Amino acid sequence: MNILVLHGVNLNMFGKRDPATYGTITLDEINARLMALGGELGARVEAFQTNFEGAMCERIHAAHADGTQAVLINAGAWTHYSYAIRDALAILKCPVFEVHMSNIHAREAFRHQSVIAEIAKGQIAGFGVDSYLLALRAAAAHLRGA
Repeated sequence: MNILVLHGVNLNMFGKRDPATYGTITLDEINARLMALGGELGARVEAFQTNFEGAMCERIHAAHADGTQAVLINAGAWTHYSYAIRDALAILKCPVFEVHMSNIHAREAFRHQSVIAEIAKGQIAGFGVDSYLLALRAAAAHLRGA
């Protein structure tokens, strides 16, 4: 199983950004936990983070041809308005799982809308780093047909 984890804008600041909302875990620590769980699940996990919308679209385009079988994405603020990222994800033939550390539905009103949700297999939000781990488990189970 080849699973791509995409981290969007400002997520490189996990551990520093608003610890009351996101905790103190860093992006490197999140990725390490994903890689460890991927190993347990028999999945090859690759992580990618960028603060540039075009770079995110290009990485998604590359996933169309590089053997990616599932995508986990926490698009950060792009979740709420980036039709470019949504359209790039819609090109993929593999399932997309939307991830959020915080519960976006319990936050500011503008965060309640996701332009990605309608093309995602599912959305996991509000469980901190466990949102990522739950999404990885869901993706692996889906790929196994469970």
